[in-house]
Amino acid sequence: MTDIRDYRPGVDRGLRSDAEQLLRDEAVDVIDLHLDTYIASRIARRDLQKRHRLGGPLDHRLYGMVDLPAAIEAGMTGGMWSITTNPFRPAKVRQRAFHRNLRGIQAEFERRPDRARVVRTLAEYHAARADGRHGAFIAVQGGNAVEHDPSIVDDMPDGLICRITLVHLTDSGFGATSAPAPNVPFLRRKSEGLTGLGRDFVRRCNAALILVDLAHISRTGFHDALAVHDPDLPPIVTHTGVDAVNRHWRNLTDDQVRAIAERGGTVGIMYQSSFLGEPYWGGRCEAVVDHAQHVIDLVGDDHVSLGSDWDGAIMPPRDLRKPADLPNLVASMLRRGWTHDRCRKVLGTNALRVIGAVRP
Repeated sequence: MTDIRDYRPGVDRGLRSDAEQLLRDEAVDVIDLHLDTYIASRIARRDLQKRHRLGGPLDHRLYGMVDLPAAIEAGMTGGMWSITTNPFRPAKVRQRAFHRNLRGIQAEFERRPDRARVVRTLAEYHAARADGRHGAFIAVQGGNAVEHDPSIVDDMPDGLICRITLVHLTDSGFGATSAPAPNVPFLRRKSEGLTGLGRDFVRRCNAALILVDLAHISRTGFHDALAVHDPDLPPIVTHTGVDAVNRHWRNLTDDQVRAIAERGGTVGIMYQSSFLGEPYWGGRCEAVVDHAQHVIDLVGDDHVSLGSDWDGAIMPPRDLRKPADLPNLVASMLRRGWTHDRCRKVLGTNALRVIGAVRP
């Protein structure tokens, strides 16, 4: 049988057909926990509502992976669309930019209500699906967007923000990132974990029913966050790899995966080839399933999801560069002998369960 890693159109059509049929099934939810497409919308004025066809050596690499028509056509029924913070701006400027971007991303979806709807809860997502709309959850990557005045999350209008990633690729007033500290004396980090402000921010997010995303955080900070996290609410890691499959500072250890599962959360597997342990320029979607399979073997199939990080300046597998490639990923799942029920869990059911536990 042809290996999915060598997939070409027309090869192993039966498996590809089964995957496409599963993605078209009205009972299947396809949720991506981390989409960074709004970066290009706000910086390069790239129209989220317009279909984009790229070419050249960077075709659907680094950027240009997702637009809303392509996502909907591929069967993506919902996703967490992120506002990513520029950490190099002063704190007050970051917060003003956050408010501006929050209005902007909401307006992007409201321009075509026939296609998508901004949703805040699981019930709103199901209502959008019933109306044939993509359910767009709004998220923030980098809690330092509101570091100047963290109390802003206490009264977030209409619960518009579904999830906040506590830190991103740099340390902040909330705590340390997982990225290695630069070996420069005045830039060396003061702490490996969360600060008091960061711990308080976790509590604020819990009280506001905003999902606390522990992607990007240092391993010490990860456990600091769980120590103060409401035990009745599941935490989430939206986009990551697994260290046991590929040792990398960006990936979760088995202890971290267990900690998320024990609290009822889910781990989203991302598509950055180098984090997956694949060649930087052109890995294979099989590697995404390698990482998902390890989570399943470790804690069961209720705690792993998809968190692509598409449009987040990543280099995705060559056969998973855009939503239209999702059948390749599902075909790889089926090749492993995964049941349709397991595929449905990973594609969306697990993500929706966690969202619903915080925002029914």
